[in-house]
Amino acid sequence: MTVLTPSPTGLTHSAYALSHLDALESEAVHIFREVAGEFENPVILFSGGKDS
Repeated sequence: MTVLTPSPTGLTHSAYALSHLDALESEAVHIFREVAGEFENPVILFSGGKDS
């Protein structure tokens, strides 16, 4: 995935590319930060059991 970055003339291709997993991680971190900034007491539910 090539990242598009803003420039004065519009969107351009960046000098780096993210792998699929890096892009998913970046999107997840963005969502966490957005939620944390919007709510006073955000909660994350996690289940890591073998049946999950």
